[in-house]
Amino acid sequence: MQIIDLAYESAFVPELWPKLLTDLAATSQSIGATLFLFGDDARASGVTLNNLQDLLEEFLISPDLRFSTSVVRMCDAKPNSFVQVDDYMSASEIENDLIRQRLRARGIGAHVCTAVPMPTGELAIYVLQKGLGAGRYEPEELARLDALRPHLARAALIASRLGLERANGTVTALEALGLAATVCVNGVAIAANKRFLERSDLFGFGLGDRVTIAQGRANELLRAALQENRQSAIPQAVRSIPITSPDETAPGVLHVLPLLRSARDLFSGGDTILVFTPAQASALVPAPGLLSGLFDLTPAQAKLAASLSSGQTLKAAAEQSGIKFATARSYLEQIFRKTGTSQQSQLVALLKSATAIR
Repeated sequence: MQIIDLAYESAFVPELWPKLLTDLAATSQSIGATLFLFGDDARASGVTLNNLQDLLEEFLISPDLRFSTSVVRMCDAKPNSFVQVDDYMSASEIENDLIRQRLRARGIGAHVCTAVPMPTGELAIYVLQKGLGAGRYEPEELARLDALRPHLARAALIASRLGLERANGTVTALEALGLAATVCVNGVAIAANKRFLERSDLFGFGLGDRVTIAQGRANELLRAALQENRQSAIPQAVRSIPITSPDETAPGVLHVLPLLRSARDLFSGGDTILVFTPAQASALVPAPGLLSGLFDLTPAQAKLAASLSSGQTLKAAAEQSGIKFATARSYLEQIFRKTGTSQQSQLVALLKSATAIR
């Protein structure tokens, strides 16, 4: 799908973000679209369409706008699907919210938003808006956006690490990511940064410099993703692969991202980049939003997974989620597939350790 390819290209070539946001707006009948990146040190950056560029610049330097009710509400809620922002605010809050007042003056009405907690600590927020009088977003529009969300999440992961700046060559870009990363062609590593080489406990280089993962199931998932990419004219397999250790803790997650078009040129013709985000064991229960961003879980799957990681049985988790037990079992099978686990005990150990990913 063109818009998915553009998302991965934009991650490394930020000049393309306005085009991606334009396409996102078109797929949802929107007239406004913005990506915000909030750091855990309170820094903020963003990219938007031309019609909102001056307001974005003001937003980034004005505490009154950055901490308006709608912004704070969405940062707190961290919705792990695209939601109607007005559902989280009262009528009086919508009327008096400073940023909404400024947007209404520009002919902008209903908002939808999703938040993607980055495993590196940042928070990415995508916001789209309809024109005044255009009404709310239709369910099918939200469904189209939600289908794109896993790809938007990975694109935002790279953008947040590079600071919305163009990647500048293979080695420089890999170091700038601040994460263990390697670039591959047909599964063969052509460049790896120091952080990746230091994780010899997790990764290795097999025959012909093919990247391998010490943990067997994760290595199978990596081989499948890379093979699927090799068999396609344009790499399409994009996955977040959990890497567990023998004691069932999770050292982290390996993200497999395609390098497309001009992004490929920046990486010496590589077709795939592997980016590792580390984790440490934790007894805390992970937030559904983080699980969704890490493992491509749907909101319903993420909610069920979070309930299981808190110690609930599948039956109790199904009741809490308001779904039938048979539906919960179906969700669990899909969660197993997406996280590379096969038993509930493995899944719970993995999900608990995902909480501490930074």
